[in-house]
Formats: sequence, C-alpha cells, structure tokens
Amino acid sequence: MNYPTITLWSDSCFFSPYAMSVYVALTEKGIPFTLKRVDLSQNAQWDDEYRALSLTCRVPTLQIDDVLLTESSAIAEYLEERFPAPEFERLYPRDREKRAHAREVQAWLRSDLMALRSERPTEVLFAGERFAPLTPAGEQAANKLIAAVQRLLPDGQQNLFGEWSIADTDLAVMINRLALHGDALPVKLQHYAEFQWQRASVQLWLAESGKTR
Repeated sequence: MNYPTITLWSDSCFFSPYAMSVYVALTEKGIPFTLKRVDLSQNAQWDDEYRALSLTCRVPTLQIDDVLLTESSAIAEYLEERFPAPEFERLYPRDREKRAHAREVQAWLRSDLMALRSERPTEVLFAGERFAPLTPAGEQAANKLIAAVQRLLPDGQQNLFGEWSIADTDLAVMINRLALHGDALPVKLQHYAEFQWQRASVQLWLAESGKTR
C-alpha cells in the first residue's frame, strides 16, 4: 500500500498527553510516520520554522502530505475519516451514540480538571516524579473525575464503550495522574487504568519517553 508522508511533532521529552494521544492513534491505525521533537524548554515552538507549521504553536502538530493539523482530538477525527475501518483499525466506537460519548469524554478531559492537571502533571506519568498532597481544589477535581468514571465505566468492563477507543487512552492518562502517584482511587479505576496502560501502542509511547531520560 502506498501511504502518504506523515510527520508527527511532539515535545522533546514526550511528556505531552496530547502528542501521546495522536501517537497512539497513528500506531493503532498501523500507519507509518516520522516522529520529530520540539524542545519546549528552549521555546522552540516559537521558532519561525515551527510557527510556519503549527497554527497554535503547540504540540502536537501532524502533517500528512500538504495537510497540517493541530489539536489532538481534531487530528484523531481526521485520521478516523481519512483511514477508515475496516481497512484500518477504529479509533472510535461503531455505534453512533457511543462515538458521541467518546468525543464528549475527550472534550471534557481537555477543558476541565485544571487543578488536577496542575498538581499531578505528566511528570508523574513519564518520569515518576512526586508532588505535594492535593489541595482542596485538586481533591475536588479528583473527586469529580472519580464520580464521572464510576458512572461511565460498567462493572466488569475493561473499555468504556465495550470496545477500545482513543477516549480510553485519554481517560487512562487522567486517572494515572492519581494512580501512578499513589493517590487513593477505587479499585475499579485502578484496574481500568492499569489495563489501558498495557496496550501495545501506549507501551511504545512510554518507550519513547524513556529514551529521553
């Protein structure tokens, strides 16, 4: 099969959960791509070369031939349309309503729980760092996350919607901010996050992250 030329720009430490989401999506689709790094610690996202590529001057940025996209959820939806099932693996559930809920979860995780993201940054996930106990705001965000997942995830089910979707990876990232830090979590959420973290595409990303240390 002739594939287009695909390049994914990630942060150089591979700490971005959004670059991770796109990396997992591409890997699940089985599409060959080139991975390039942007050193955010040196403000490389503001270099003229990268600004010419990225609308938002953030990571990830994806280039497929002459198409340039930023924002990870928009990239995932584009990949799903451009490389559809059954020829390629699905990123979203087959069922229309479940697809809508998967996108709902993605949008929510990208726009909420700010205190949790601040107090349990991705250094917890990818570098094993430890931080101070959660503040009241952080605890409130954690409780909100826990309550939502308890409602979303049926008992005895390993994926949100009966089949894996990219929303599972995104949600596991958020839960593991707590789980991998040792914060208290219901057993069901711990098992869900552990299961999602073992997915081959996620393990490949973790290997990339490990190369930087």
